[in-house]
Amino acid sequence: MRIAPSLHRLGEDLVNCYLVEEAGEVTLIDAGVPAYYRDLVDKLATMGRTIDDVRAVVLTHGHSDHVGFAEQIRDEHGVPVSVHELDAALARGEAPNPSAGMGERKLGSLLSLLLRGMRRGALRAKPLTEVGTFGAGTALHAAGLDALFVGDTLSTLAVTTGHEGPQVPPFSADSDAALDSLTEIEAVDAAWLLPGHDAPWTDGVAAAVAAARETGVDHLARPGG
Repeated sequence: MRIAPSLHRLGEDLVNCYLVEEAGEVTLIDAGVPAYYRDLVDKLATMGRTIDDVRAVVLTHGHSDHVGFAEQIRDEHGVPVSVHELDAALARGEAPNPSAGMGERKLGSLLSLLLRGMRRGALRAKPLTEVGTFGAGTALHAAGLDALFVGDTLSTLAVTTGHEGPQVPPFSADSDAALDSLTEIEAVDAAWLLPGHDAPWTDGVAAAVAAARETGVDHLARPGG
């Protein structure tokens, strides 16, 4: 999906990756799940680019459904990969995923998520052998594209229930803390808020944060069925 002339979205069916093109070079934001590598090759071809034009992979965080094919493109093509310093051990497979609940959930939504993930190789993501890091306070803000990449800080769909709109994702390890942390991005001046899951938000970062606060975390705390 082409979002803007230099901004593309890959992997709309499960988890998002974004391609940012500048001066003939491409930066990937997240690497989805392993099967997306084939999609990446096809997407680059539609852009008139190849894997050799990819200069970096930047991970919003170290969860396996965002690490995806990062080790493959790093190992086979020498593309450097970086992640926040607090997630480096997780991306290397040296630390377990932080425990997280699923909050409210619906059986149909969960089964759909699991089946799509299995078909796309979500359980086969390889940890990174090498990964660079960036520090606290680094916002993945592409000012020239009017876009902020937020990974799992916010989503526009709860994959466990189908609840739509900006919200704290249902798999957050600490939903209250996640909601509080939105103060760190709400002042970013960007029209596009690009989440790790589901559709981009086009009405600005501040409006997305306000909508998430209005939704709150109550829907995450109720058991569903």
